[in-house]
Amino acid sequence: MAMAFKMATLGMIVSDECRNYFMEMKRKKVHRYIVFKIDERSKVVMVDKVGGPAEGYDDLTAALPDDDCRYAVFDFDFVTVDKCQKSKIFFIAWAPAASRIRAKMLHATSKDGLRRVLEGVHYEVQATDPTEMGFEVIKDRAK
Repeated sequence: MAMAFKMATLGMIVSDECRNYFMEMKRKKVHRYIVFKIDERSKVVMVDKVGGPAEGYDDLTAALPDDDCRYAVFDFDFVTVDKCQKSKIFFIAWAPAASRIRAKMLHATSKDGLRRVLEGVHYEVQATDPTEMGFEVIKDRAK
């Protein structure tokens, strides 16, 4: 049964493709990252960009606009001190200083609804500039 997920707070709808792409990333490892955006007119959270398995964190950061808010998930692979291969999924709430106030408010109030749809996220990072979500931040959180 195809059904979009409705966010209770604002009547915002999370499109089915958001959950479907996330499940593919989580289970099949076919996406390294997914960027989500809100279409303010239709009040729908939708997939904006998808990074293939060979893409990296720099590709994700390059996919985020300097002047508009986005959500993103990133599948971070790393090796522990015990030489174990691990993977952790990060949720990133991107709200750059140059974005419109309305966009920032909409993204802040809609975030939890999207997070509920994306089951299996390990860590969350909120960033208003690139330094707050730098690769070192991700590495340190994943330990």
